[in-house]
Amino acid sequence: MTFDDALYLSLFLAGGLIAGFFVKKVISPFFRKMATSTKWAVDDLIIESIGKWLIPWFVALGAFLGWKRIPMDTKYHHWMENALMIFYVFSVTWIVARILSGMAKVHSTQGEKVVASSSIVSNIIKVIVYCIGFLVILQSLGISITPVLTALGVGGLAVALALQDTLSNLFAGIQIISTRMINHGDFIRLDSGQDGFVEDISWRYTTLRTGDNNRIIIPNSKLAGVILANYYYPDQEVLFDVSIGVDYNSDLRQVEQVTVEVLKEIQKDFADCVQSFEPFIRFQQFGDSSITLKAFLKSKTFGGQFLVKHELMKKLHRRYKDEGINIPFPVRDVYLHDAGMKS
Repeated sequence: MTFDDALYLSLFLAGGLIAGFFVKKVISPFFRKMATSTKWAVDDLIIESIGKWLIPWFVALGAFLGWKRIPMDTKYHHWMENALMIFYVFSVTWIVARILSGMAKVHSTQGEKVVASSSIVSNIIKVIVYCIGFLVILQSLGISITPVLTALGVGGLAVALALQDTLSNLFAGIQIISTRMINHGDFIRLDSGQDGFVEDISWRYTTLRTGDNNRIIIPNSKLAGVILANYYYPDQEVLFDVSIGVDYNSDLRQVEQVTVEVLKEIQKDFADCVQSFEPFIRFQQFGDSSITLKAFLKSKTFGGQFLVKHELMKKLHRRYKDEGINIPFPVRDVYLHDAGMKS
């Protein structure tokens, strides 16, 4: 390579770098502004993904054009063309994979209950897109992909036999997502008593975040086979109750009236309560030392009920005391019989 050849190559590289900076700093912000003004989140993702490759694209093009001006064996130019083609196909594959996986996440956060936003969806999309991109590169290089597909089929069968547990978790995760009964952010409780918010459904595990910020890791195949309660399905509103015991000498009509009044006051004071719900109570049974009842309210979320219960119990205790309604504690009467002793 002569000095003039190196100079030409440097000029083309510099030209590509300048052109890339110009497009990224001058033209790209115009499209980014247009994308930001729309409500569709995907166009922002498209502009952001393409923007990461603008400068490398122009630099690679400048290097290719500069290399073409250098006199050398044709095979070296052919290698350069193949390298440029591989670079562009890989970059476009990366962009498409990122956009499609991002669209899955955006779709899962819009509207009402839809497919869970979880890493398993994004990972499957990325694997499929990258495989297609790899096959396109092989086909562009003149390599027949038929033997590759045949080898993948045979190898896939062997892998499937060796990774039965892993694949069972994978397909169980897909089944969990496709049923749409467990979604990202839902609060669920397993039949074992463990509960938490669904943080992620990956290709092998489902992660729950507990109230004390710990994590419960459950294999997807196990989760698909257990009985669980989803407190966010079909909606997030939760009907909860507070158990109360009143003295047998209490006027039950007064108890019901006072309790409902307190329930309505609490409901009005707390935004976590569903305001359209009509609070009510139901007497349950004649207990050992009290008549038990349950007071019912509805909160907007599962976690919203706890503070409401806290304040409800304090207010009921104070109001019962003011109204003369007694909340008895358990009492046991023990009778001793003297059978007498004969001398």
